[in-house]
Amino acid sequence: MSERPLRLIFAGTPEFAVPCFEACRASGADVVAVYTQPDRPAGRGRRLTPSAVKQAALAVGIAVEQPESLKSPEAQRTLANYQPDLLIVVAYGLILARKVLATPRLGCWNVHGSLLPRWRGAAPIQRAILAGDIESGVDLMQMEAGLDTGPVLLQRRTPIAIDETGGSLHDRLSLLGADVLAEGLRRTVAGESLAATPQSEDGVTYAHKLDKAEARLDVARPAAELERQVRAFNPWPVAEAEVLDEPLRIWAAHAIDRDHGAAPGAVLGASRDGIDLACGEGVLRITALQRAGGKRISAADYLNARPELRGSR
Repeated sequence: MSERPLRLIFAGTPEFAVPCFEACRASGADVVAVYTQPDRPAGRGRRLTPSAVKQAALAVGIAVEQPESLKSPEAQRTLANYQPDLLIVVAYGLILARKVLATPRLGCWNVHGSLLPRWRGAAPIQRAILAGDIESGVDLMQMEAGLDTGPVLLQRRTPIAIDETGGSLHDRLSLLGADVLAEGLRRTVAGESLAATPQSEDGVTYAHKLDKAEARLDVARPAAELERQVRAFNPWPVAEAEVLDEPLRIWAAHAIDRDHGAAPGAVLGASRDGIDLACGEGVLRITALQRAGGKRISAADYLNARPELRGSR
């Protein structure tokens, strides 16, 4: 009689986690349940909306659990009754108690979007871009009680492009995470034990949760820093600035190394190529933006609505 398939529980919530969920399903293991955040209000109507992972699970008929917390004895009993061999956690959004971590026979794995120990925490993708990192990646980590402190089982690295946005790096790391998870599951299903490498105590940084207030551009800062801010906060929360007293959301911009002698915030020039904003150091050329109540448009379209800006100095 053959051994039963590896029994997995998958815990994840946003779109980032969906490729990893699909990797679990394709691994030959048995995904016995999915854990995800409770439905939350979303959209203009603020209607209760299921998470991306819940929608993916229901589409293939997998049981879904949505506890507000995993701290209660009842929630922990429910999880234990699934008799999981392994719990896979990807952007789930809940803290796992020690008892939960100890429930699966092989423990709990986490797919994390950084090169640990750099950028432990909630927003590693955006923090890497903000800091000007030239490289990112994903780690498959054995979970323990600390915040992203567990030993690393597998890792994939990828360069951060000079025009990388929070959205583009998110999408690439989502697929890279599914790739590294698929390898880990393939080797485990085959009976191999993955080597666990403890994280270095050097180079630890924390990726604190994003705050919408961080989206405000301070034009007294260097243009290179503001460009990274614009890229990191695309598509959320989207950078904001004032151009000649009009509040705008800034979707795309790039820094130009140029001496100007103007006060920060002054419009140095405006053409179809973009709107040049004086900064504490250098110039920020805005190429895509959004007016209050409007949609994302190019700088050229914006100038059609504000012709007085053309040729500004």
